[in-house]
Amino acid sequence: MPNQPHKRPIRILVAKVGLDGHDRGAKVIATSLRDAGMEVIYTGLRQTPQMVVDTALQEDVDAIGVSILSGAHMTVFPKIIKLMQEKKMNDVLLTGGGIIPEKDRITLEELGVGTLFPPGTPSSEIVAYIKQWVTVNRSF
Repeated sequence: MPNQPHKRPIRILVAKVGLDGHDRGAKVIATSLRDAGMEVIYTGLRQTPQMVVDTALQEDVDAIGVSILSGAHMTVFPKIIKLMQEKKMNDVLLTGGGIIPEKDRITLEELGVGTLFPPGTPSSEIVAYIKQWVTVNRSF
């Protein structure tokens, strides 16, 4: 694979958690990640944190990206990170995006959540972040 430092493509799970029914942004990001050479697993709408983590384990992903616009980010991300820690998924990136106030973003990052991207972030910036994080933190 040219320009690919890994033996296989990066695998990322893109999820929508809770009752948030707006998935256009998640689909745009999923397409951008796929266009960048990543394998994307899109869970669809109305996933629970448990479903997201279970799917991530089954699919052996390198990263989980959660799109959230419902305002439930201070519940959803801590639940997912706790489940990931319980399952020893310490080398899997949890990232995401949506409408998340800066104060909450800082709190979530202190809990172990990766960079959280606001609406309007260029997809190239998200792709570069995931590639860099996986290169540094995963070996395959």
